[in-house]
Amino acid sequence: MSAATAAGTWKLGDLEVNRVGYGAMRLTGNGMLGNSDGPPVDRDAAVRLLHGAFEQGVDHIDTAAFYFSPLRSANELINRALSSWRGDVVVATKVGPGRDPSGEWLPMARPDRLRGQVEENLRQLGRDHLDVVNLRSNGMDSVAEHFGALAELREEGLVRHLGLSNVRPQHVAEAQAIAPVVCVQNAYGLDWRHADENGLVDLCREQGIAFVPFFAVSGLRREAAAARERDARVHTVARAHGATPAQIRLAWTLHRGPHVLAIPGTTNPSHLTENITAGTLRLTEEDLALLDEPNEPNEPDTTDTTDTTDDPGA
Repeated sequence: MSAATAAGTWKLGDLEVNRVGYGAMRLTGNGMLGNSDGPPVDRDAAVRLLHGAFEQGVDHIDTAAFYFSPLRSANELINRALSSWRGDVVVATKVGPGRDPSGEWLPMARPDRLRGQVEENLRQLGRDHLDVVNLRSNGMDSVAEHFGALAELREEGLVRHLGLSNVRPQHVAEAQAIAPVVCVQNAYGLDWRHADENGLVDLCREQGIAFVPFFAVSGLRREAAAARERDARVHTVARAHGATPAQIRLAWTLHRGPHVLAIPGTTNPSHLTENITAGTLRLTEEDLALLDEPNEPNEPDTTDTTDTTDDPGA
């Protein structure tokens, strides 16, 4: 059994995937600013990293056409890796936001521009259809018109399944009335639990929808570079399991329900393995109770700084 299978599987529509996947944003650099302040990611090393993930059982990737930096594109790197890989890998991308060629953010795409964004992902990924397309809502009151445009592309065969990102519970109901929603991506983690407060995690479980957190490791740091873990609760549980703090944060997320997936991203092969093996951890009721206690943020810095942060899905 591969490491990524230890946490079990879930279905995105008719596509069954291991619950531990990979977020591709950091393939292009640190955060959405990309590699503008550093050297470009080595293409061969990126392909080796992706193949290493696949070999350990990762069979779904989260990406977007707007995950790029000077000289590098996450979709292009995924395309290279998949072209030389014989196994099946589900690719989930997202549309709505966009960036111009220089990297500047554009206004939210109008519904009639979503076809162009889908086609851009198809070109970059080298595919004739997309497995999963998530509509990324940037503060929209209603997703109906945009989701309806994507539903039309689904009917045409350009898209297999649809999902949502950065949404509220009412958006799920609104979209479900138009076409099936197979996944919801929202910011969520030990320190960022709005999706518990508004009932979104439970709503997804009740409806058989995958809940896919981003910022599960980085939390309130969002896209920022990784920092040393300062949460005493996390350190205590990590020591008890001989695990890293990042692994405990991922394990806590996976314990929220069998429908919760993980998409941690990294460019470090060792951290990649740590992220994937977090799915093998079994937290006790005592561990979970401790992690739910009020945070004590003054834990001494006893761990190495890592870049095992998760894909923000921005």
